[in-house]
Amino acid sequence: MKKLVLSVFMVVAVLIAFAQPKIEFDKKTHDFGDIKEEGGKVTARFTFKNVGDSALILKQVKPGCGCTAANYTREAVAPGETGFIDATYDPWGRPNAFNKNIKVTTNEPNLTTPHLIFIKGNVIKRPPTKYELAGYKIGKGEVRVKENSISCTVKNTESHIDTLYIKNFYENGRAAEVRLELPAYIKEVSRTFGQSLKGGEEGKIVLKYDATLRNDWGAQKDRFVVITNDSVEPRKYIYYNVNITEDFSHMTAKDIEKAPKMYLDKESFDFGTLQKNESASQTFRITNTGKSALILRKIQPSIPAITYTLDKKTIAPGESVEMTVTFNAKNRRGRQNLSIDIIANDPSHAQTVIKVIGDIN
Repeated sequence: MKKLVLSVFMVVAVLIAFAQPKIEFDKKTHDFGDIKEEGGKVTARFTFKNVGDSALILKQVKPGCGCTAANYTREAVAPGETGFIDATYDPWGRPNAFNKNIKVTTNEPNLTTPHLIFIKGNVIKRPPTKYELAGYKIGKGEVRVKENSISCTVKNTESHIDTLYIKNFYENGRAAEVRLELPAYIKEVSRTFGQSLKGGEEGKIVLKYDATLRNDWGAQKDRFVVITNDSVEPRKYIYYNVNITEDFSHMTAKDIEKAPKMYLDKESFDFGTLQKNESASQTFRITNTGKSALILRKIQPSIPAITYTLDKKTIAPGESVEMTVTFNAKNRRGRQNLSIDIIANDPSHAQTVIKVIGDIN
């Protein structure tokens, strides 16, 4: 009797050991053929069957790029039953041929690499809109600005002049009201129209970014608002990316000889490999090898995860100070290529960049 029970137990154990899920797709590639860029998103359905003898679970369905999204059967699929994976592709802004993969990971015990399914096709480029034909490729609505960003480098004693182009695309004669909400350091110098643009009219507004009023150093990310009566996008944001540098043009050769000089004992911080929410620190020694006081105008990390401590920012000739830089991994992932800028009154090294690099698991 004991032998019989043992035999039955062994048979059941063997059957359980060999009971495995197995996925079988009806197809692994879907060809959409030619699709129109302006035609909207397209979806292909991949049907699969569990040809194994235990429940099949899709653990992960991961599209190969952001232009593709996937929806799929979330519940366990019993032996002999079917499930689906829907792959959706967005052709907008992506003319030309495409071939994208989706990685499918299941609970199959012998699966070492994900299954791959593919969608492909050819996106026929849409005809240009009336806005694009006029050079207005960004924004929405009938009142548009040609460019929504301005980039420049300006000395702290100077101003930067730029022109904002704006057009009223309303075809029914409707006037476009236009006013600006500006910070104190950006001024409207002039405009080619009054308070409104006629239907079909293009206007220009001349702007002045005044670095003396901005009263800061290094990279600035500023913005202002163009307020219109556009029914779709009444508020249009214009972004300034400005690098403010110190003006040393007034200095004579004798002034430069007597100027401060910043020496940094190292120019990189490699924190190695960190886990999520771990942190690492490194100390830098800053020495003034010049003949007058070195002033550290600004210390500017590229992201908030980088912080620093420093006893003082004015360093006498021959004096050294220590600056401790800390990087906190927080919720970041993968390879990190970051920086911290030191802006000083040294005419030979007005801006020094410390590289902050490493990996986060």
